[in-house]
Amino acid sequence: INVNVKPPFIKLEQFLKFSGACETGGEAKNAIQGGYVHVNGEVCTMRGKKIADGDIVELDEQQYKCCIR
Repeated sequence: INVNVKPPFIKLEQFLKFSGACETGGEAKNAIQGGYVHVNGEVCTMRGKKIADGDIVELDEQQYKCCIR
């Protein structure tokens, strides 16, 4: 799923909410801290990680591609 965001980047926790992967910030926080979120194929536990153009975020076997517009 392509997710269009404004430049220059978006933080991982915000990206999960904006993409619809998580309904709330608390849900996003728990998913990240629980090790359920992958960024470009690697587990990421940093809520504030900067997600840039082309990055792939995966949660629950669903992939979301960040597209900076």
